[in-house]
Amino acid sequence: MNRPSPHTTHAAAHPLHEREQVNEHEHEHEHQHDAGDQSEILDLDAEVLAEHIASITAWLPVRTSPSRVVDLGCGTGAGTLALLERFPGAEVTAVDVSDTHLHRLREKAVAAGAADRVRIVRADLDAPAWPALGTPDLVWASASLHHMAEPGRALRQVHDLLAPGGLFAVVELAGFPRFLPESAPEDAPGLEERCHAALDRHHAEHLSHRGADWGTELAKAGFTVEGERTLTVDIGPARTDAVGRYALTSLRRMRAGVASALTAEDLTALDRLLDTDGPHGIVHRTDLGVRTERTVWAARRT
Repeated sequence: MNRPSPHTTHAAAHPLHEREQVNEHEHEHEHQHDAGDQSEILDLDAEVLAEHIASITAWLPVRTSPSRVVDLGCGTGAGTLALLERFPGAEVTAVDVSDTHLHRLREKAVAAGAADRVRIVRADLDAPAWPALGTPDLVWASASLHHMAEPGRALRQVHDLLAPGGLFAVVELAGFPRFLPESAPEDAPGLEERCHAALDRHHAEHLSHRGADWGTELAKAGFTVEGERTLTVDIGPARTDAVGRYALTSLRRMRAGVASALTAEDLTALDRLLDTDGPHGIVHRTDLGVRTERTVWAARRT
């Protein structure tokens, strides 16, 4: 596999997995509904992201090819399958709280002929005790730490879990990607940026660990940080069905968090973009791109 530049790759960013604090019954109902909504966007993300994820796994400073890998917060399996491809001798334990996501991951592993190399574990990573996950050589956590109630505790648990000399790869997002040029849509230029600004305010209230300096937190948990890379993602303009559907599902998800903060005019313009039957729907645009950043930390248990 050719190793890409550590600073730039042409692919999309993983979508955010939104979650707010609610009572136990409401949380479970909301989570299952949310997981169903996320499956499509996670699968699209994996399709658009394939080159990007491969570039991250290729960069990891592993000393020897790991045989035991854990994917924490695996979603529908984008990271799991990339790790299986990067390390053909490895078995991956994929951990997530969503039955919907894990079912989809299982289907993907079967389709890829890798079902015998994947162990699926349903677990809430905010629980005081984690299930037995073995003694992995590599732990991967992509866009999952900032959702945890106590990520510092999770980092310490990973440190104790890893084999001596094992590597912990943390991948974090800059947020939802941007898809539209700044001049679009024509009836509300800059709409996407205003949506992002509103979503950032929402995240500041509900996802306090988003944007954390994981390098500092990893050091506090006893790791030695061996590498950090910020990768610039820039596709486009690229007119493919996958990018169009990725933009549509991402903006639909964003709308749920920002609708109350938009003006009536902006909300009308956003809904026009999300109308797949209308002539101005985002799936019909030929000027779409995918722009964002992702930061990766590689930390070792010494």
